[in-house]
Amino acid sequence: MANSPLLFTLASLFLLSVLIFSSAMTVTKASCDSGPVKPTTPLVTFLEQLQQTALTTFGKTHFDPKLYVDLALKSELSLTQRAFHKLPRSANGSTSVNDLNEFLHDYFEGAGDDVLLAQPEDYVPEPEGFLPKVKNPEVRAWALEVHSLWKNLSRKVGGGVHKRPEFHTLLPLPEQFIIPGSRFREVYYWDSYWVIRGLLASKMYDTAKAIVTNLIFLIEEYGYVLNGARAYYTNRSQPPLLSAMVSEIYKRTGDLEFARKALPALVKEHEFWNSGIHKVVIQDDQACNHTLSRYYAMWNQPRPESSTTDKELASKIESVSEKQRFYREVASTAETGWDFSTRWMSDHSDFTTLSTTSILPVDLNVLVLGMEHDIAFLAKVIGDSSISDRFLKASKARHKAIKSVFWNAKKGQWLDYWLNDITCISEPQTWEARNQNQNVFASNFIPLWIESLYSDTSMVEKVTRSLQSSGLLHAAGIATSLTNSGQQWDFPNGWAPIQHMIAEGLARSGSKEAKLVGEDIAVSWIRTNYKAYKKTGVMHEKYDVQKCGEFGGGGEYVPQTGFGWSNGLVLAFLEEFGWPQDRKIDC
Repeated sequence: MANSPLLFTLASLFLLSVLIFSSAMTVTKASCDSGPVKPTTPLVTFLEQLQQTALTTFGKTHFDPKLYVDLALKSELSLTQRAFHKLPRSANGSTSVNDLNEFLHDYFEGAGDDVLLAQPEDYVPEPEGFLPKVKNPEVRAWALEVHSLWKNLSRKVGGGVHKRPEFHTLLPLPEQFIIPGSRFREVYYWDSYWVIRGLLASKMYDTAKAIVTNLIFLIEEYGYVLNGARAYYTNRSQPPLLSAMVSEIYKRTGDLEFARKALPALVKEHEFWNSGIHKVVIQDDQACNHTLSRYYAMWNQPRPESSTTDKELASKIESVSEKQRFYREVASTAETGWDFSTRWMSDHSDFTTLSTTSILPVDLNVLVLGMEHDIAFLAKVIGDSSISDRFLKASKARHKAIKSVFWNAKKGQWLDYWLNDITCISEPQTWEARNQNQNVFASNFIPLWIESLYSDTSMVEKVTRSLQSSGLLHAAGIATSLTNSGQQWDFPNGWAPIQHMIAEGLARSGSKEAKLVGEDIAVSWIRTNYKAYKKTGVMHEKYDVQKCGEFGGGGEYVPQTGFGWSNGLVLAFLEEFGWPQDRKIDC
């Protein structure tokens, strides 16, 4: 009882800090929605109607809304619409199961039928020089099984998509690609980075280049890389990693022509993330202005691939303008790749408080810093000193901005910064310490991945100690957050991108302590993937970090298998860290 006053004081201080940050977050809620909206296609609009009818007809059990917007027409849209509107309906809009099934059979190709299995020409069962640091025969045999999965996930766009693109939501990509797997039947933007890292370990350089060619095609068509190669993804992007893909491929192949062709698209993508709605200026306490980036989807309606879900989530929001604001926040959160997480909510118990457009995310700005480093490097190797110098200067400015706006020396972490109602204004905002999000997320440690940050050994050692005491490190990897909300980008799920960026940054630093922590993370992640694979026969999208060999759950769809970035990271980790003969693989 002697410590009661001290405990009371500490509890009071903690509660006060929570209340202060909560009040900072409450002012960020957008008071209007005046941002841009990209037009959709008539086919997507119709498929959303079909999706709603399917839900009322078939019910929620095993219902996947994405299935219906992935369907391809067999005949003209107008004929299909007429047949659809002639279906007999009950008062709630449903039709009979038999009638709807017959309609789907008569007027649509199956979801995914326009994406064709394609044998990668550079695949061989055991590539020469494959994973030379893997000495354990059991691990090596498993790695070759994971390598063989590229055959299962390799696709190309069907000829019908090129002939009649208006019949499809799938976009007419020019080259072959690797899909994540399961319900994700198309190429995705940020997934492709870890796919490519795995392909490079598999010596499949042509397949890796083909993926980049497809993403550059999207930049040339739309001005940015889409979330995925579907007509309904044209209103948003995803974490920008194209420059990192190009840089990794160039470093492996020395292909100057490849780098030269990619550079204009990379410069164009950099402009996308640093202008218009994505650009935010923060003035620090020294009156210096810093330009940073945010996520902001060009959409204010339900996401077509989850239209029925989004409408249900918004059902208690009364005003049209508030619904539009909510829908934009949902789409913007999908743009982050972290869909969904309490990281983006001002009230962790209320999904409708998503406020992603009012947040400057640490990881987005670190990836843009990486983009600036990559462009400067690639421009230099092809002999364009003007672009190289410009982006070297930009990288130095962003490095300074990241330190000024995100770094929190007391915590030894980089913290997301919440804005003060930025949606409707464009003037610089004054930095306030209270607007840093004090909650612990794995994203607070993503800056470790960037060389200009992990090269500061004293800082890395401080951040490593902070990571070790953060509560994020578990038996089977790094948790995404400390909050078990039921959302998939929260505790207890661990994801391949998080493990990789943090572990690789630690391992490449100059700190012996950090290197050991980085390798421990990689070893734990390899083991949990191995055990889950041996139990289930498949690779998984995400894993439960509390227990080795358990796959993750939560979120708006059932757990997926395949799985592109998980396969890629296992191969990349084994290439980088190896596996000694005497190290056991079992948990």
